[in-house]
Amino acid sequence: MADVLPAGKQPALRVMPMPADANQNGDIFGGWIMAQVDVAGGTVAGKIARGRVATVAVKDLARAREFYEGKLGLTPLPGEEKEVVAYKCGSSKMFVYTSQYAGTNRATAATWMAGDRVESLVRSLKDKGVTFEHYDMPNMKRDGDIHVSGNMKVAWFKDPDGNILNIVKH
Repeated sequence: MADVLPAGKQPALRVMPMPADANQNGDIFGGWIMAQVDVAGGTVAGKIARGRVATVAVKDLARAREFYEGKLGLTPLPGEEKEVVAYKCGSSKMFVYTSQYAGTNRATAATWMAGDRVESLVRSLKDKGVTFEHYDMPNMKRDGDIHVSGNMKVAWFKDPDGNILNIVKH
């Protein structure tokens, strides 16, 4: 197989797997490959955004846009990409893109630092139909939908694909 890219295209990342990245038969571990895909995607996103970017995978971009724009109130940045939409989020950006792996992350995918607005944002999001997650966590108590530990307040919720998102006062 030739190592040829289409005209005008460059690889996002070139990495040589090491022996520790393979099993005893020499087959490269799938997890290692997917980790490289994540690094490459972040590299491209950072170049486009010229800064920090959160990337969130979704199965259906139209449904995701209804959630991120309609419920969260995010405004898309200009651009006509078919499989990705970019949002300005404070001093950062968020890329929401289609992926077959959407919703498989079981950890927080994106956090918004909300300061003293956590309570009012929770009320506003609830009014728009957002359902909040409740977790039993050490050293945290719950005040309604907000988890509290000292001065920190956190409210977790999910997008339609099950990506875990939160707003925080820290």
